[in-house]
Amino acid sequence: MSASAELTSRLAGPVLDVAPTLLGSILRCDDVAVRITEVEAYAGADDPGSHSYRGQTPRNAAMFGPPGHLYVYFTYGMHHCANVVCGGEGTPSGVLLRAGEVVSGIETARVRRPGAADRDLARGPARLCKALDIDLADYGNDLATGRVRLELADTPAPGNISRGPRVGLREAPNAPWRFWLSGEPSVSTYRPATPRHQRQASDLRKQ
Repeated sequence: MSASAELTSRLAGPVLDVAPTLLGSILRCDDVAVRITEVEAYAGADDPGSHSYRGQTPRNAAMFGPPGHLYVYFTYGMHHCANVVCGGEGTPSGVLLRAGEVVSGIETARVRRPGAADRDLARGPARLCKALDIDLADYGNDLATGRVRLELADTPAPGNISRGPRVGLREAPNAPWRFWLSGEPSVSTYRPATPRHQRQASDLRKQ
């Protein structure tokens, strides 16, 4: 079996099964490699928090393609975030890469994230992409053969995995679809979403 076929096979299952198996895997881009320590699952049409919940658009088309590719999006006008596409082709789902530990190329990552402590170099989805130099040019990247490569690890023991609600979601906020390696210092801080009416009131106070 080719590397691409093997990766596709391992990522072809339901997103809630696939997501925790990515923990401990290595995401590599050029000379920088990150060990994945935290992920979030997004279940497409069944998940109001997913970018593909309302159907296919030019922005989210990669999520409808075959598993084993990268869905990259640009948010808040400044950050890139990356998802591993999983599930069957045409059934959009993805795993957001929330955080990791830089295990190779740390000097390069430090240049890309000046002033950050080593544990914070890839601690958060935007920081992870910055440390690895992932941007929209990597949209649709084949994770077996592309510039960005995913090296799957053996599944960690269940006792080493924690789970809880996803970070900062107003839609489907209580789904316990975030998974992380217990006790890892690179795991990001959990922050619930600010209710919309509170956010609007806060914005008014700042004016």
